[in-house]
Amino acid sequence: MLKPAAIVGQVILYGAFAAFIGYFATSPKYHQIPDDVALIKLSISHLGDRDCRKRTPEELAKMPPNMRAPMDCPRERSDIKLEVDLDGKDVLRTVMHPTGLYKDGVSTVYKRFEVKAGTHQLAVRMNDKLINPGFKFVQEEEITLAPRQVMVIDFNPDQGGLYFK
Repeated sequence: MLKPAAIVGQVILYGAFAAFIGYFATSPKYHQIPDDVALIKLSISHLGDRDCRKRTPEELAKMPPNMRAPMDCPRERSDIKLEVDLDGKDVLRTVMHPTGLYKDGVSTVYKRFEVKAGTHQLAVRMNDKLINPGFKFVQEEEITLAPRQVMVIDFNPDQGGLYFK
């Protein structure tokens, strides 16, 4: 049987513990990034293009009838070249390699850039078939970032390629 003094002692100790946890759950204030800084996150996962070629009629004639696909496409995917410029300065130059045992998986990149809040000129260029020179996907925009704002650079072929949100 618990004595009244033991019950009062437990209430005081549990209350002090709850107050301790409650205080540190809300204070001191923590900010992931400083007050005058915004964050740009680059997160892209994309399958590189393949190097397909059209088979000649002679090649098709030599093949069994059930194997006569007009296009010859290897399993391996192309590397992806990606460039990011911020205010005319290059902040990222990379080549993303396909994943997988046979290099047939997605190429992925994730980077974060802390920048001063305000207006910036942002340019992102990507080429998913390196045998073709230049860049297949280009997005250039003047962006205005508020303090502690997070902007994401993403890629979706259904939405025209690169986009900022």
